[in-house]
Amino acid sequence: MENNNPNQSEELKFENRIPLDDLKDSVQNLKDQLSKVIVGQENFVELLIVGLLSNGHVLIEGVPGVAKTITAKLFAKCLQTEFSRIQFTPDLMPSDVLGTSVFNMKTSEFEFKKGPIFSNIILIDEINRAPAKTQAALFEAMEERQVTIDGQMYTMEPPFMVLATQNPIEQEGTYALPEAQLDRFLFKIDVNYPNLEEEVQILQTHHNRKGKLPEAEIEAVLSPEKIAGLKEQIHSIIIEEKLLNYIAELVNKTRNHPHLYLGASPRASIAIMNAAKAFAAISGRDFVIPEDIKQSLKPVIGHRIILSPDREMEGMTPGTVIDMITQSVEIPR
Repeated sequence: MENNNPNQSEELKFENRIPLDDLKDSVQNLKDQLSKVIVGQENFVELLIVGLLSNGHVLIEGVPGVAKTITAKLFAKCLQTEFSRIQFTPDLMPSDVLGTSVFNMKTSEFEFKKGPIFSNIILIDEINRAPAKTQAALFEAMEERQVTIDGQMYTMEPPFMVLATQNPIEQEGTYALPEAQLDRFLFKIDVNYPNLEEEVQILQTHHNRKGKLPEAEIEAVLSPEKIAGLKEQIHSIIIEEKLLNYIAELVNKTRNHPHLYLGASPRASIAIMNAAKAFAAISGRDFVIPEDIKQSLKPVIGHRIILSPDREMEGMTPGTVIDMITQSVEIPR
């Protein structure tokens, strides 16, 4: 039968170029598993998946009780990988995270005992409760996927992803993350309260579990080998030069915007590109469109820019400025 729709034939041609059916099925399986327990956090879950496929780390911010930690834990359980949880506290030392050298009496030599950071999916609960010295211990691990102790380099096994949570309300006993640390996170996800219908569904889901742990509902659906293969597909997603110029122009606007004290770095440009590729792939496309870039902007840039003091006092938010920048840049056709 002849196909008279040119757009449909073009789409089929793109699908044949890079087959993405397996990736779409894997992403849907992840979402289906998490939806057994997590209610009304579709954007949160999708950003976690995009972060995983983009080989990035995610900062999760929200008030207590909105399922930040449990979502991160269940997301890790959906992956057939090692999982480690670190509760950050004011007395936590870098060696408690990275590990330390211990003297072996039998061999008369020092042996390195790896810390909890040596895992695949690491959940850092309340990252802003540890002092700067401990926060800084994460820099090398997050950026270079390695840790150097006593002159010896130890490499992280892939996949390696840090999921960090923080509470934006409490200030007592907390240490705000510096800009250099924030820049290491691909996304900052703001988790809000559920609406009324979602809250009723949360109560029903909790009631129907009859006291069973949420983890009992979840099955692992992705292996490290499978994750590596999906990441390779993301690298192959096509992005035209005019869209690269679009990303660069959007980011450049943050550096000379009158409402901003600090703009986004080139690392942000790369993060937008990688995230846009992942958004395209999970939508079933092997090419990036402007909407993929716009979808990536706020999670990528929101925590990397700083408002000018005057605008902050007026109640303006980074999201407002990002909307202004998006509207001021012409969308490529």
